[in-house]
Amino acid sequence: MIGLTTYARNEAKQFQLPAAYIDALVRAGGAPALLPPVEVDAAAWLDRCDGLILTGGGDIDPASYGCAIHLTNYMMDRQRDAFELALVREALRRELPLMAICRGIQVLNVALGGTLIPHIPDAVGEEVLHRLPPREPTKHAVEILPDSHLAEILECTACVPVSWHHQAIGRLGAGLRVVAHAPDGIIEAVEMPGKPWLIAVQWHPELSAAEDPIQQRLFDRFVAAVQKKLR
Repeated sequence: MIGLTTYARNEAKQFQLPAAYIDALVRAGGAPALLPPVEVDAAAWLDRCDGLILTGGGDIDPASYGCAIHLTNYMMDRQRDAFELALVREALRRELPLMAICRGIQVLNVALGGTLIPHIPDAVGEEVLHRLPPREPTKHAVEILPDSHLAEILECTACVPVSWHHQAIGRLGAGLRVVAHAPDGIIEAVEMPGKPWLIAVQWHPELSAAEDPIQQRLFDRFVAAVQKKLR
């Protein structure tokens, strides 16, 4: 049973998550359990989960990492921030298998005391597009360190995944190791030495996993790691 975080409650009083996350997890043999950001003891919910996936979505409130709001910030929700920060800290404490995607890598970094680049074009320009205007996905190359766990999982040291973000890791959180970059230097993936199934990517593997076996491997190997831990 793999917990997946959902988007915050919308104006129609609904919690949502794109089906691509669930489809990729089910193809890998995992059973999804959606974790909506509500006022509960988030850590207690992990008692029912064998692994955790932090999904994408809107921006984290910059107050969470000591910065001012940027004019491009969108879909901020402090309740979701608090819920997910509590989840990730408890998952780390329990050494629960954890995969973090897009917003998820940012939540992980903030939970460990790191910061974010408020708006990528302000920092490195737009030679590499990490999303298309106004807020649409695109693709760009990613280089992966050959000695990383991520390279072992993906069975490659370069790929061209789907990207859909305008923020990224700034100051690195405690204990994390950078293992992938975009051509403009933006951090695209991190790991934590000594924790073999903590993997975080800035791109969206679920969006191309149905056609791209490299991206599906993230979900396949994640589920396999969860099953191994349960034996």
